[in-house]
Amino acid sequence: MVITLIPAAPDDVDYVIDLKARVLRADLERAVGAWNPDRSAERVRDHFSPASTRIVRDDDKRIGTITMRPEDGVIWLEMFYLEPTAQGRGIGSAVLEIVLAEAGDRHIHLQVLDGSNARRLYERHGFVLVSADGIDDILVRHAPSVDAEHPHGGAPARAGVAVLD
Repeated sequence: MVITLIPAAPDDVDYVIDLKARVLRADLERAVGAWNPDRSAERVRDHFSPASTRIVRDDDKRIGTITMRPEDGVIWLEMFYLEPTAQGRGIGSAVLEIVLAEAGDRHIHLQVLDGSNARRLYERHGFVLVSADGIDDILVRHAPSVDAEHPHGGAPARAGVAVLD
């Protein structure tokens, strides 16, 4: 399987809205006790940025999204959703490896629902908990050490492509 990250287009917002509902509905119902599809869609529309968002593809099929939004010298990893059928197959790790390599020496922040299985994925990739409020956990991945051989913290990913067996 060949996983690629391609730039999002403005009309991809509807795919992100639908994907968020498929991926997060049960977790949001557990965390906050309710699911409001209109509020969820509004939040995606308010924060969707094609310039910062990529569509995750498996060959010719859309299987997810990820946003890497720069703000005040750090990057916020947002709207990282994978289709339920794509979860648990190493795809999330492959996508993270690509975007973390691209981020180079910048700190990366993210927000994840308390109790979400995704938190283990982020922790395996060097993210640590910095705050929690019982609903959301804020995790940070500090910039990797810089050395002369790898000035951006590691070898760069191959143009947003990962090949998985």
